[in-house]
Amino acid sequence: MSHSKPKVAFICVHNSCRSQIAEALGKHFAGDAFESFSAGTQIKAQINQDAVRLIKSLFNIDMEQTQHSKLLADIPIPDVVITMGCNVQCPVLHCKHMEDWGLEDPTGKDDTVFINTITSIQNKILDMKARFESGAL
Repeated sequence: MSHSKPKVAFICVHNSCRSQIAEALGKHFAGDAFESFSAGTQIKAQINQDAVRLIKSLFNIDMEQTQHSKLLADIPIPDVVITMGCNVQCPVLHCKHMEDWGLEDPTGKDDTVFINTITSIQNKILDMKARFESGAL
């Protein structure tokens, strides 16, 4: 019988930028350790186009083909919740572990700011994967 992987939900207000990047990189770098989902308390019509362009350029991942904006009710109940740093009251979600990554929204900023945010998310994903593999999460 297979053991199901823990579910990690990346949450931010609009589910259009940071949480989408985290979902894409979680699937790419840590898909063997946990399942990645993203969601928001509100949704936008499309994923941030700078995020789409840079993730495609850096990792050859087309987020528009594999992801879309989702509300919290649209994803499975998570084991771990990661908030991106919404600067708003995040919803209370029942989970085994919750943390806030405190990332500023790069929307409207230049590529350098976006790439710094993407790199930060990538490093946090790799750290979280190591914590899952070591049993710390």
